Amino acid sequence: MKAILILLWVPLSVFGWSNTSDLEWGATGHRVVGELAAQRISKRTAKKIDALLEGVSLAETSTFADEIKSDKRYRAYSPWHYANIKGDETYALSKKNEKGDIVRAIKQCIEVLKNPTADRSDKQFYLKLLVHFVGDIHQPMHLGKLSDRGGNDVEVKWFGRNSNLHRLWDSDMIDDYGMSYTEITVNLPKVKKSELKKIASAPLITWVNESHDLAKQIYATLPENTNLGYRYRYDHFNSVRMQLLKGGIRLAALLDEIFK
Repeated sequence: MKAILILLWVPLSVFGWSNTSDLEWGATGHRVVGELAAQRISKRTAKKIDALLEGVSLAETSTFADEIKSDKRYRAYSPWHYANIKGDETYALSKKNEKGDIVRAIKQCIEVLKNPTADRSDKQFYLKLLVHFVGDIHQPMHLGKLSDRGGNDVEVKWFGRNSNLHRLWDSDMIDDYGMSYTEITVNLPKVKKSELKKIASAPLITWVNESHDLAKQIYATLPENTNLGYRYRYDHFNSVRMQLLKGGIRLAALLDEIFK
């Protein structure tokens, strides 16, 4: 695969987030985004994706970018999962990581998939990454602070168990809710068709700004008593569900646009 061979291995500590276990939605969240997108894409898009992925579903594909972290050949892709933005900055004005970030990663995936001369293997690879990164960019702590590694260094307890603010939004609230990814997909918020259209048509920078604004709210409203549980989930789980909904809707719209 040409695109992979030219990348250099770089230690993850260079990018600020060396603990890769807490970088994105857990598997359940990613599968919700993939499943919802699969339900919303056109038949034409579905046929092309099915051929490219050789029958592997978008839900299964959605965790690929996490699974390859254990392979040293893919370490250079680690900073593609997030973008650090200070609370008083916007992404547009923020200092960019020279090794890449989630916004540029999504743009590169789109570029490869739209390139008629790109190798089939490259298209397979970047489609798998794209499905994952569209999920990641809707996890608000991916646009969290550099100083605490997107909430990874903000220690909390979740029902008495040691956790951190990033993991809380990645998986703690989702997993403790007790639903499978298919059950969550069916029970996402119900919104009007006009709102669905608005969500689907929003540009990439809107995705970024929404997640960053939500991250700022998460930091600002973190209780002093960080032994969190039912009340925190009651206050915030609808935001988690809405972000998953937006991720699935936007992934579907993007795939339809790429494969039109």
